[in-house]
Amino acid sequence: MYITAYSSAAILRASRSRISSSLPSSFSSLSRTLSPPPHSSPSIANQYRSLSFSSAFRSLRSSVPRWSHGVDWKSPASLTAQIRTAAPVIHRFERKIATMASENAFKGILTSLPKPSGGKFGKFYSLPALNDPRIEKLPYSIRILLESAIRNCDNFQVTKEDVEKIIDWENNCPKQVEIPFKPARVLLQDFTGVPAVVDLACMRDAMNKLGSDSNKINPLVPVDLVIDHSVQVDVTRSENAVHANMELEFQRNKERFAFLKWGSNAFHNMLVVPPGSGIVHQVNLEYLGRVVFNTDGMLYPDSVVGTDSHTTMIDGLGVAGWGVGGIEAEAAMLGQPMSMVLPGVVGFKLSGQLRNGVTATDLVLTVTQMLRKHGVVGKFVEFYGDGVGKISLADRATIANMSPEYGATMGFFPVDHVTLQYLKLTGRSDEIVAMIEAYLRANKMFVDYTEPQQERVYSSYLHLDLAEVEPCISGPKRPHDRVPLREMKADWHSCLDNKVGFKGFSVPKEAQDKVAKFSFHGQPAELKHGSVVIAAITSCTNTSNPSVMLGAGLVAKKACELGLLVKPWIKTSLAPGSGVVTKYLLQSGLQKYLNQQGFHIVGYGCTTCIGNSGDLDESVASAISENDIIASAVLSGNRNFEGRVHALTRANYLASPPLVVAYALAGTVDIDFDKEPIGVGKDGNNVYFKDIWPTTEEIAEVVQSSVLPDMFKSTYEAITKGNPMWNQLSVPAATLYSWDTNSTYIHEPPYFKNMTMDPPGSHGVKDAYCLLNFGDSITTDHISPAGSIHKDSPAAKYLLDRGVDRKDFNSYGSRRGNDEVMARGTFANIRLVNKLLNGEVGPKTVHIPTGEKLYVFDAAMRYKAAGQDTIVLAGAEYGSGSSRDWAAKGPMLLGVKAVIAKSFERIHRSNLVGMGIIPLCFKPGEDADTLGLMGHERYSIDLPSKIDEIRPGQDVTVTTDTGKSFTCTARFDTEVELAYFNHGGILPYVIRQLITQ
Repeated sequence: MYITAYSSAAILRASRSRISSSLPSSFSSLSRTLSPPPHSSPSIANQYRSLSFSSAFRSLRSSVPRWSHGVDWKSPASLTAQIRTAAPVIHRFERKIATMASENAFKGILTSLPKPSGGKFGKFYSLPALNDPRIEKLPYSIRILLESAIRNCDNFQVTKEDVEKIIDWENNCPKQVEIPFKPARVLLQDFTGVPAVVDLACMRDAMNKLGSDSNKINPLVPVDLVIDHSVQVDVTRSENAVHANMELEFQRNKERFAFLKWGSNAFHNMLVVPPGSGIVHQVNLEYLGRVVFNTDGMLYPDSVVGTDSHTTMIDGLGVAGWGVGGIEAEAAMLGQPMSMVLPGVVGFKLSGQLRNGVTATDLVLTVTQMLRKHGVVGKFVEFYGDGVGKISLADRATIANMSPEYGATMGFFPVDHVTLQYLKLTGRSDEIVAMIEAYLRANKMFVDYTEPQQERVYSSYLHLDLAEVEPCISGPKRPHDRVPLREMKADWHSCLDNKVGFKGFSVPKEAQDKVAKFSFHGQPAELKHGSVVIAAITSCTNTSNPSVMLGAGLVAKKACELGLLVKPWIKTSLAPGSGVVTKYLLQSGLQKYLNQQGFHIVGYGCTTCIGNSGDLDESVASAISENDIIASAVLSGNRNFEGRVHALTRANYLASPPLVVAYALAGTVDIDFDKEPIGVGKDGNNVYFKDIWPTTEEIAEVVQSSVLPDMFKSTYEAITKGNPMWNQLSVPAATLYSWDTNSTYIHEPPYFKNMTMDPPGSHGVKDAYCLLNFGDSITTDHISPAGSIHKDSPAAKYLLDRGVDRKDFNSYGSRRGNDEVMARGTFANIRLVNKLLNGEVGPKTVHIPTGEKLYVFDAAMRYKAAGQDTIVLAGAEYGSGSSRDWAAKGPMLLGVKAVIAKSFERIHRSNLVGMGIIPLCFKPGEDADTLGLMGHERYSIDLPSKIDEIRPGQDVTVTTDTGKSFTCTARFDTEVELAYFNHGGILPYVIRQLITQ
């Protein structure tokens, strides 16, 4: 019997109102129909319309590749026989409750959408038909939440009261009101996708062991997984780099890729885009994004949650999307409505237009700094104003992409004419675009800047005149530390002077002019503080944007013509987000100039931005290490946290692709581009920044002539064919995975070991030791690094003990399917600053009972062996950065029971709850330092043992063995999260719910 897992919020409502009814004896007759893939033939389309739930997948496998895109599943709200069951989660979890979903409470506003040529596109739930004046003032982003609630309203999972909460958003958003949300689809990349599929496979085993049907574990919404995080920059400056790096990628990751291919066959509704296709967010933007679904004649807005924090890039296309933790995404896949706090919406008005020579990257770094200062964590940001209509879709996507860096859940751009033009450019058919426009206009979700604008209400307001944006970069250690280009030299010297911190390296004055001379393959070379050793055009943020990519090509061309070349010891690379980029760089004739500067294409994936930068040449690495040089990386990415890009680049700057080329040519970040020459040209004259920088008109002209619709069509038609290396992977057909105990990539995790049907219940913490004591801005990269595995680390020892050569270590990110490696990789960042070590930097801590200095993993295991719980103390913004579920899974496996911080990043706090870890916040104005906590104390956290005695956000008392006592806020933000905590985490909760149905 296949049954949807239920929203905890719905279950709480059900348990309190004592709803009950009986289930039908069989679910086998429930049929679902599929929508055909885009651009399919009439025969294929007719075939899809007649498929049942079970036969659909058999036919799908035979007619289209498993990793192709295009299966649009029927909305649960539109199913004629959707069964709902639930079990209470508060009153001892013993009383079984079941109910049939009622008819949609808003069926009266179902409205037909006519085609201009006759007939109709389909039906939709009409917001104007509600005749409620409050809706006219709602932000567009909230209207998407409202439509979803109305369409899914069955008065069980989603109630009329939920709909009213959203309609009354203006009054409710300050009140931390909880609402359910059902995204239309789920998006994964392979670093987060592998552990997600591992969890699903493990959940199937758990269902089996508990005597239930393992086939209940199947995604019930479309899941797209794009393999893009595994390619590394091993080979550069070569025409053969793409093929060589892909061969190495498959050698390292064959086991992972085969596992994902198995998953695409074993789990229904999971489509995998193979390696070498592009970056997940660019593929989502150019191809996967629907904007409006048309599922069996039911029209509704596209929406997506993804296991990568930069899922927000799709917000630039007018699709509501944001990042969630992997465990949250898994629950959504299994039909669990997401519980979320009704968000505030910051209205960000844009006016004017960008000045000549200013790029989208300059704009997004400016916006990021403004929004960080304003404070937008947990909020939506919605962009409006005449200036929005004057920036391209690609520029909007760049701004939306960096939502995690400015802290917002979304950075949303409503659909307008620019969106429609982009959809046509990227190969969406005229009929689909006409349907999208007609639906959004009819449902008051379309912005037409040629018409007077209805005033909308926002929680707060910001304004930016685009003409005020100036060229800039960000760094050296955080994305929101923006530096105007004209101030860069002075800022760099301040960083050398300042004490060690986000803007400091504490280099003594007498050592700041040090020169490290060395031989690079027989050629004399030298490095100084600030010398660029990595220059990477990389990342979804910028490689999806033709203006900055072609701008980089123009900089390379002008430099070549003047006789300037990048020094050969600088590791240069170009990793486009899709094959489209290659096509327009070739069409424009600019790729050859990028090649001359060393920016050969190295692969299609995230590369340097996620730490897959590969090794530096040994001579360069030795020069840095032996002379303690503060070397620099300049990349067109979105993250530059310590230790992320490369272990040897302590200064890492985010810049536009053209600036990456400019800094590579200069060879240093210690330069004033306004006053100092970049180099000497072939005529012996100095060449300045202004000599190689293209005008806005030059860039626009080459974009117009080089970026063509056929490029998108041909690229994405090729995606469905895969590549030889992927197609040759052989995988078993079994629906249960055969775990290989000798595998160092895929390992059965212990999450459900000894699991029973009885939830463990609420628990406090007694006499816990402090495992780590942190300051502010500890990122998920600090907690669970994605990059290289250090040769002396516990993870390295584990791999070496199992016969893995050091050259085959791969990265932490690639080994997320193995909990043994990842537990050892938790808090393994080489730049970790732990106050218990009194200023020493590195992945170690003090074992309090003995005073020994140990690797964090070794100390944690010693605590666990002694039966002693641990906690973590932290400052503000704990868990910022990537939506990395291993940053919660890892601490749980180390025995961490609670994290006490000044503040949490949204996704990470949710992930901690999802793994059963208690998140506590110090009261405003307090932290470990002000309270005199050294981390040597033992901590007890007083939580009631009954879950129904705990309320979201309630005060909790923490006491220490030294007599100190202080009050914290329990950051269980919703009743749903309390239910997860009661079950020991979200996944055990889902398993128990599925079994009881």
